[in-house]
Amino acid sequence: MSKLGKYLKKYWWQILIVVGFLVVQAYGDLSLPQYTSDIVDVGIQQGGIDSPVPEVIRKQQLDRILMFLPENDRQTVENSYTLLDQGDYSDSQWKTYLEKYPVLYGEALYVRNDLTEEEEAAIGEIISTPAMLISYLSSDGEEALAVKKDILSQALQKAPEDLTETDLQTDLFQIFQQMPSEALQEMAAKTKEQMGSLSEMLTDQIAVEFVKNEYTAVGMDLEKIQTRYITVTGAKMLGFSLLIMVSTIVVTFLAARVAASLSRDLRGRIFGKVLSFSNAEYDQFSTSSLITRSTNDIQQVQMMVVMLLRMLLYAPIMAAGGVMKVLGTNTSMAWIIGVAVACILAVVTVLFLVVMPKFQLLQKLIDRLNLVTREIISGLPVIRAFSRERHEEDRFEKANKDLTKVNLFVNRVMTCMMPLMMLIMNLVTVVIVWNGAHGIEAGDMQVGDMIAFISYTMQIIMSFLMLAMMSIMLPRAAVSLKRIDDVLTAKPSIEDPVSPRHFRQEMKGVVEFDHVHFAYPGAEEDVLSDITFTAEPGKTTAVIGSTGSGKSTVVNLIPRFFDVTGGAVRVDGVDIREVSRKDLRDRIGYVPQKGVLFSGTIETNIKFSDEELSDEKMERAARIAQATEFVEGKADRYDSPISQGGTNVSGGQKQRLSIARAIAKDPEIFIFDDSFSALDYKTDAVLRKTLREETKDATVIIVAQRISTILNADQILVLDEGKIVGKGTHEELMVSCEEYQQIARSQLAESELSGKAGKEAAL
Repeated sequence: MSKLGKYLKKYWWQILIVVGFLVVQAYGDLSLPQYTSDIVDVGIQQGGIDSPVPEVIRKQQLDRILMFLPENDRQTVENSYTLLDQGDYSDSQWKTYLEKYPVLYGEALYVRNDLTEEEEAAIGEIISTPAMLISYLSSDGEEALAVKKDILSQALQKAPEDLTETDLQTDLFQIFQQMPSEALQEMAAKTKEQMGSLSEMLTDQIAVEFVKNEYTAVGMDLEKIQTRYITVTGAKMLGFSLLIMVSTIVVTFLAARVAASLSRDLRGRIFGKVLSFSNAEYDQFSTSSLITRSTNDIQQVQMMVVMLLRMLLYAPIMAAGGVMKVLGTNTSMAWIIGVAVACILAVVTVLFLVVMPKFQLLQKLIDRLNLVTREIISGLPVIRAFSRERHEEDRFEKANKDLTKVNLFVNRVMTCMMPLMMLIMNLVTVVIVWNGAHGIEAGDMQVGDMIAFISYTMQIIMSFLMLAMMSIMLPRAAVSLKRIDDVLTAKPSIEDPVSPRHFRQEMKGVVEFDHVHFAYPGAEEDVLSDITFTAEPGKTTAVIGSTGSGKSTVVNLIPRFFDVTGGAVRVDGVDIREVSRKDLRDRIGYVPQKGVLFSGTIETNIKFSDEELSDEKMERAARIAQATEFVEGKADRYDSPISQGGTNVSGGQKQRLSIARAIAKDPEIFIFDDSFSALDYKTDAVLRKTLREETKDATVIIVAQRISTILNADQILVLDEGKIVGKGTHEELMVSCEEYQQIARSQLAESELSGKAGKEAAL
C-alpha cells in the first residue's frame, strides 16, 4: 500500500472528496433502517405519535397529572404548557386552533410550548408515570377494577365486597383531590416501582396510548396524524435515497477518473523509463514482460484503485457506523455480529492462504504466454519453412493450459467464497429473527427495531464481505504493482552525468577507442579486449571478423547502448560518459543490422529524426540510399503506407529506407552495422560510391561480413575473439593479417585479391 500511496499522492484532493462523499453515503445508508423502524413502530403501531408528551391536553387531564407530581416537577410541567385563551390570539389564529381542536369551545385546553429535544425528553420522563397511572385507572380491565376497589374501600372505609354499583361509579380522581399530596406522590412512586419490572418500551407505549386517548378526546384526526407521519418519514427516506444516489455517482466517477489517470501516468512513466533503459535492462526485463507490465499489470492496478476507492474505504466506515447503530438499537444481540464476523474472517484467512501463492504464479504465466505468442508470431515464416507448426502449437497449448489451470483454480476458490458468505448471512438472519421474536414477545423489542437490527447487521456483514473480497483481489494487484514498481525504480546502468560536458568543435566527427574492454552484465569474460583505434572525419573505418568476434558490440559502444567496462570511448575528444546521451546520439546516424521500420508512410520513416525536414532533403537521402527507384514506382510515392515492422516491403527495400533515415539526419558520424547485407552487389557498390561522395566530411564506420563492401575503406579492423588482430587497408592486411587473408580467399576470386583489381571489382 505504501507503493500505491506514492503513486496516488498527486490525486490526494480527489481522494479526499471521495472519502467525504463516502461518509455522506454511509450516513444515508445507515439512516434508512432507522426510518424503516420508525414507520413500523411509530407510524403503524403508535399511530404516528412519536412523543409521550402530548401536543395538546385538556385542563382536567393536566390537573390529574400534576396532582401526582412533587412541587418542582409540577412547576416544570406547568411551564411547558400554555392555556389556549381566545383573547391571546387573532381571529384567524383562533379559527385554526378550532379546526385542529374541535372541543376548544367546550373545554379548556393547554398547548405544548416549543421545547428542545432534551426538554421534551425530560418532560416525558416526568409525566410518564402519572400518565400511565391515569390510563391504567381509566381502563376497564379486571386488574384496574381490582385496584379501583382497593382505593375505594380505603376511601369509603368499606370492605371491597361491600362496595355497591353506585360506589364503583365514583370518580377516583375526585377522591384523589381530597387526599394529601404526600399520599398521592407515594401512590405514584409505588406505581413507578411496579412499572420498573416492565421494559422501557412497554412504558413508552402505555404513555403513547395516553396521548392517543387525549388526542381523540380533543377531536384530533388520528388517521391524519398517522398519514402525515408516514408521509414525512417516507419523504426523508426518499431524500436520503437521492443523497445516496448522488454520492454513489460522484464516488464512482471520481474513482474511475483517478484510476484511469493513474493508469495513464503509470503507462507514460513505464514507457519513459523503458526508453531510458540500456540493453542491459532489456536483458533483465524481457520484452514480453515489459509489455505485460505496461498492459495487464497496469489494468490490475487500475481495477484495484477503483475497488479501493469505491469499496475498501467504504467498508470500514459502514462497519463502524453499523456497529454504533446496532449498539444503539439492541445490545443483547450484539454477540451475533461478533460470531458472524469471526466466521467471515476465518473463511477469508483460509482462502487467502490458498490463493495468494497462485496470484504470484499467475503473472509469471501471463508473461510466459506473451513470450511464446510473440515468438511464434514473429517467427512464423521460419516455423512454416521447417514445418514446425505442430510443435509450436503444442508449445503454445502448454503455456495456455498452464495459465488456464491456475486461473480456474483461483476462480473456483473465489466461487466458493460467495456461497459461504451467503450461508453465513442467512444463518445470521435466522438467529436474529429467532432471538428477536422472543424479545418482542417479552416486550423488550418492537418489530421495527428487529427489522432495523437485521438491516444494520447485514450492512456490517456486507462491509466485512467487501473487505474479504478485496483481501482476495488485492494480493494479485499488489503483485502487479510490485512488478510495475520494479521497472519504475530500476536504476539504469547508463545515465547522463549530473554536469554534462560539451563536445569540442575542433575535433568534429573523431571517434577514438582507447584500450577499451567490455563484458556483458553477469558475464565472467570480456567480449572485447584492449580495443584501440581512431576513426576520423572524411574516412571510412570498416570492422570485419568471424561470427561472434564482437563487431556489432564495438559499434554499439559508440551510441552508449552499453558502457565500456575498461578504457574509454571518445567522440570529438570527449569521453562519451561525460556528455548527455541526447547530445551524443544527435551526432550519430545509426543503421542497425536488422532494418527496423515503423508503421506510417515512407515519408514519416525517412523523416523519423526530424518531422520538419524538407522534402528536398528527404528525396536526397532516398537518392543516396538508392531507394528512389522503388519509391517512385509506388502510386503514392513517399505517402505509401508502411505496415508495422515494414512487413509490406522487401528486406533490401527495408535496409535502403533505414539507410535513408540515417542519411536524412545529416550526422557527423555514420554507423552501418552490417547494413548492406540484403543488397545486391550492384546496388551495394552504387550506394557506397554515392554515400562516399555525398558524405565526404562525415566519419563512416561500417560493420561488414562481405569484403567487397569494405575494399575501399581507409581503415579496416579485423576482429577475432574480441581482439584486434589486424589493422590497415585491404592491401596492407592481405600482406600482414592471416585472418583477413582467410576471409578474403573465402569470398573473392584470385583476380580480385590484388588491391587494384579488387577495387575495380567493388566499383
